[in-house]
Amino acid sequence: MTPTALTGPALRAPDSAYAWWRLALATLISTVSGVGMWSFVVSLPDVQSDFGVARADASLAFTLLMVGFALGSVVMGRVADRFGIAAAVALGAVAIALGYIGAGSARTLAQFAAAHALLGLGTSAGFGPLVSDVSHWFVRRRGIAVGICASGNYLAGTVWPPVVQHFVSGEGWRTTHIGIGLFCVAMVLPLALLLRGRPTLAELETGNHHAAANAVGLSPTALNLVLAVAGVACCVAMAMPQVHLVAYCGDLGYGVARGADMLSIMMAFGIVSRVGSGFIADRVGGLRTLLLGSFLQGVALLLYVLFDGLTSLYVISALFGLFQGGIVPSYAIIVREYFSPQETGTRLGIILMATLFGMALGGWLSGLIFDVTGSYRAAFLNGMAWNFVNVAIAIWLIARPGRRATAAAV
Repeated sequence: MTPTALTGPALRAPDSAYAWWRLALATLISTVSGVGMWSFVVSLPDVQSDFGVARADASLAFTLLMVGFALGSVVMGRVADRFGIAAAVALGAVAIALGYIGAGSARTLAQFAAAHALLGLGTSAGFGPLVSDVSHWFVRRRGIAVGICASGNYLAGTVWPPVVQHFVSGEGWRTTHIGIGLFCVAMVLPLALLLRGRPTLAELETGNHHAAANAVGLSPTALNLVLAVAGVACCVAMAMPQVHLVAYCGDLGYGVARGADMLSIMMAFGIVSRVGSGFIADRVGGLRTLLLGSFLQGVALLLYVLFDGLTSLYVISALFGLFQGGIVPSYAIIVREYFSPQETGTRLGIILMATLFGMALGGWLSGLIFDVTGSYRAAFLNGMAWNFVNVAIAIWLIARPGRRATAAAV
């Protein structure tokens, strides 16, 4: 079945075959574009050796990559709101290509790092804006659709690292980077053209018919700020295991390879979590799904404090992935439920930017606490404290008098 056969007015309704077709395209684009988040990890040793710099200096490129991704989440979200998702994805594909070609051609570390800032900007178009667009095309199955699309980032982390490693080993990191850039633009640009259709205003309002019933008695700006604070808090907590699990296993004497295995298992269960949380969100809404995921993430962090056996850590890491994977997609559901559909890309971009800053802060803060205390126990407890902030915000929003009164009126 072709997209042309799915674009009649009746077939463009929410949850239609056309909506599912767009979801499949969006997930594929997200998986391809997501290479930008994972290639640096694989090529880091070769890049460090080539430039003859310290590991910390070489890692500056990853920092700028995350900064570009964070800022790009807002910029690309705004582009999608104003010009449509096809424009944002196409712009992102060009930025990815230029970033990879620039990185592969770099003669200095500064040039290499600057290219990764552009790469981060382009990669951001393959996550938040796509998730936001998908949310417009579903009502009854919005949660599961958002969860599937958001899984593209994790699928990229599963598919791309071995591919990148194969070509880095055989062709060198420079040729590999240039090749990835050319592949992404050749792959994503044609797919972007298939996403040119935009829902009509009537379709947007139909898909947003619960918005009035879900009012929380806050202005849009205030609610966006509260959700951004929640995003920082949940991701500071999330960063402790994700960033330091490998080092933690090394300190315990299990070896870094065991920690890498646990991290891989965590990401795999994160995919399950993202899809599963979508089923839950379709039944209880985004806020309650956020509360559930945040509470369970806190439970997993507590388990890390209580148990440090090898088998226990494998099980807890799987549980952590299963609990935390659906938290970030929950924000996309909340944004679609609580904000005007014409601005969801920008609103979600602001929250995603906050979550990325939370990950950066959490990774650094956990390392600092370890340096001061000589143990990761206090770092896990710190993560639990930040996680409590996120849980408290979710409970407060659910219990808001304005939300209850409006819901009762409906």
